[in-house]
Formats: sequence, C-alpha cells, structure tokens
Amino acid sequence: MILPVTLYGDPILKKQAEEITSNFPDLSTFIKNMWQTMYAASGVGLAAPQVGMSIRVFVVDTVQLEEKRKNTFKGIKKVFINPTILAQTGEEWKYEEGCLSIPNIREDVFREPLVKIHYFDEQFNEFTEDYDDINARVIQHEYDHIEGILFTDKLKPLKKKLLIPKLNKIARGEVDVDYRVKVYKGK
Repeated sequence: MILPVTLYGDPILKKQAEEITSNFPDLSTFIKNMWQTMYAASGVGLAAPQVGMSIRVFVVDTVQLEEKRKNTFKGIKKVFINPTILAQTGEEWKYEEGCLSIPNIREDVFREPLVKIHYFDEQFNEFTEDYDDINARVIQHEYDHIEGILFTDKLKPLKKKLLIPKLNKIARGEVDVDYRVKVYKGK
C-alpha cells in the first residue's frame, strides 16, 4: 500500500524516532509499504517519520542510480532498523539534495563521503558496515530523518531564510507533486 508522505511542517519530522524490537507489529508489511511509497514518489530513500511513524527505520535503494552514474559506484538496496552512525569521515563534499517531505526544493548540502553504520536488517540480523559516495550520502540523509533533522537544517542561515516562503507553502500543502502527501493540520 502506498502511504502518504508527511510534508514539511509536521512535528513528527523534527522528533527523534524511537527504537523498535523484532516483534514490532506488522513490521514486514510496513517495510513493504515503505518500499512501494518510495518508488511511487521516485525516491532513493525513505524514513519512517516521512510516512508518519516515529520509529528508527529507513529504506535505501541507490541501485537505481547506477546507470546514471555510469558504473562509477555500486548501489545498495537495504532496510536499516535501529541504526547508529559510528563514524562519518573524509573531506565534506557538496551535492544537491532533495527530499520527498520537502518537494520541489533542491539545495547543495555538505556531507562526509564515508560512513560507518551499525544496524539491523528486516530479519533483525545485525551488521556494521562502511559505505561511501552516494550510498553514504543517502544513508546520512535518511539517518538525519530519524534524528529529527531535515536537509534544510544543514543550509547556511541566509539560504534557509530565503527558503522560508517556499517552506511555508509546503507546510500549508500548496505543493504540486505526483504522489500522495499528508499535510499537518495541528493538534
């Protein structure tokens, strides 16, 4: 089932998400729905808070970028549950990022090129792995979501200030997208 994507302005996007256990109700169905939602919105990553669940789960599929990058890297397709970034290293590099929860805004964000992450997969197998390049960037972006951080939080103050009118429109639901969205209506 394709879930509505939570738009900028919803407090769930600014909240640190909670860890889950292996007996979390309907976890496999939720993960399947996350994949469907991400693909329907043409995304490469999606975090649970973006579909209204404040839990530490995100999915990443950068395999779909391999063709665009002309085989300069190997993409991944993974589920990350209860992840912890252990290290982010290397000289920060700039790349234009976007976000399904902040549609039609793309800005340059600086991130480290290497990341070491500890996580569980959908069967609750435990891993500690290193990623680089776009894989590291997408992981860091989605990890930020479960920490309550948006890519716009990483912009310079003047750039953020210039985006306020656009962000306010998104928060009101004034967006033109071809995927389901959910606008925060207040308490």
